[in-house]
Amino acid sequence: MRTTGHTIPTLLLTIIASWGLFTFPTAPVHAAETRDLILAAYSVPKEAYERHIIPAFQRYWKQKTGQDVRVRSSYGASGAQARAIIGGFDADVAVLSLEGDVDQITKAGLITHDWRKAPHGGMISASVVALGVRKGNPKGVKGWEDAARPGVEVLYPNPKTSGGAMWDVIAIYGAGLKLAEQRAGKPVAPEAAATQAIDLLTRIQRNVKVMDKSGRESVTTFERGVGDVIVTYENELLPRVKSGRPYELIVPAETVWIENPAAVVDTYADRHKARDLAEAFVAFLHGPEAQAAFIELGFRPLERGAAAPASGAALPQPARLFTIAELGGWESVSNKLFGAQGVWTRIVEDVSKK
Repeated sequence: MRTTGHTIPTLLLTIIASWGLFTFPTAPVHAAETRDLILAAYSVPKEAYERHIIPAFQRYWKQKTGQDVRVRSSYGASGAQARAIIGGFDADVAVLSLEGDVDQITKAGLITHDWRKAPHGGMISASVVALGVRKGNPKGVKGWEDAARPGVEVLYPNPKTSGGAMWDVIAIYGAGLKLAEQRAGKPVAPEAAATQAIDLLTRIQRNVKVMDKSGRESVTTFERGVGDVIVTYENELLPRVKSGRPYELIVPAETVWIENPAAVVDTYADRHKARDLAEAFVAFLHGPEAQAAFIELGFRPLERGAAAPASGAALPQPARLFTIAELGGWESVSNKLFGAQGVWTRIVEDVSKK
């Protein structure tokens, strides 16, 4: 996992934690102390945290308590971060790509509160899966069927490590279900719709050129000139397009609504005597200053269809937007697509043999 600035490597933290060398004050906290907060986050919103949210929270906490806060942050693929936390990386707060990763930490007994009772069900940012293409759209890509055409090179990361990749695959599969209905002009039997969804996912997977470990690495690969189409978060592409990068952003008519959770990791926050700080940080993520930072960097308002300030006001509303709940929820979708005998798992195995 990459770390920069005042970030710390997850592996180092895990080693330190396992050796018992990471010490935290046991005496009561005084106003003049510098407090430590360990943040584990998925890679995509790194700029939002490092440039805006963390400095804003530090100012807020200083004004409220007189204490300085040192936030030690680690960024990486969502699934890898969840596994690291379960394995001993003692993050006080987890900000991940998908609720399934937070649920894994909960099942491991490290998150003991009901994190979904927070505002918006514990979600702190939102987006949609979108397509990025080269300037001028030389391959004429307008939607998923175009990405499935022979000769079109596609990028998305590996769902085995990346939460963003899981969203990408879910978007493609769900789009296949929606397109089945669109073609028929009426509701389609679930089995027939699933057949068309599997076909679409198979044809796109055949075109996948590279599967990187994380969404951020996938974008970096695209920036190096690899691939014709990248499947990723809209918010990964929007700031780059606005800054003049030679890409174009396409929001398919059929795509999935993405929500990203944050939660205090109770066991570690209590161990570090940082529960008050961790809870305040998560609450801050739900507040207006952090939400404005997310929207500035291309995320959508958490209320679907809500008007966003300036930067997000003109974002297109996909005609056939769907949610993970409509597909049966995370546990069901994860097993159906990514389990040992899951749809995507079998497709990748079949494609690799040809």
